[in-house]
Amino acid sequence: MTSEPKAPSARAAPLPPVGLLPKLIFGSRWLQLPLYVGLIVAQAVYVLLFLKELWHLVLHSFDASEQQIMLVVLGLIDVVMISNLLIMVIVGGYETFVSRLNLSGHPDEPEWLGHVNASVLKIKLAMAIIGISSISLLRTFIEAGNLGTTRSNFTESGVMWQVLIHMTFIVSAVGIAWVDRLSESGHRKGAEHG
Repeated sequence: MTSEPKAPSARAAPLPPVGLLPKLIFGSRWLQLPLYVGLIVAQAVYVLLFLKELWHLVLHSFDASEQQIMLVVLGLIDVVMISNLLIMVIVGGYETFVSRLNLSGHPDEPEWLGHVNASVLKIKLAMAIIGISSISLLRTFIEAGNLGTTRSNFTESGVMWQVLIHMTFIVSAVGIAWVDRLSESGHRKGAEHG
């Protein structure tokens, strides 16, 4: 009987021991856990706010004007967009900076989670902030017809500042995307030469 030679066992080389300071530094990422739990509580508060505003909309739908209903609906959309921003920060931030969620193959895994990193998260957050700012600005524009009257909640300078702040958000998001694109192309060029 001839015995076939055994394939060498594919044991991984033992990892070098990690010192106490690197363990402490790496473990410090778990200090962010209470922050993400706090954001979950904030998410619950936004759900309650949404339900309260929705209840007021339903109760006053017959005696409110179309403009008042539109403003309340825009407020609801604003709450939803802020809630979406919270989810991106909670899930994406936890996955990026604390620990893996191991959701691969889960039917409810968000599409964006598979390719999230700090850079992608920054751009998504910037876009969400622009969306929230846009809704707020739209609400202001709807009420702008009352400028100069006692019914107005805004002044002309207040509207101007909102527009300038919104434009600053847009310029900042474009800047973030541009810097990200530059660093990405730099990484690709470095990989081609290396």
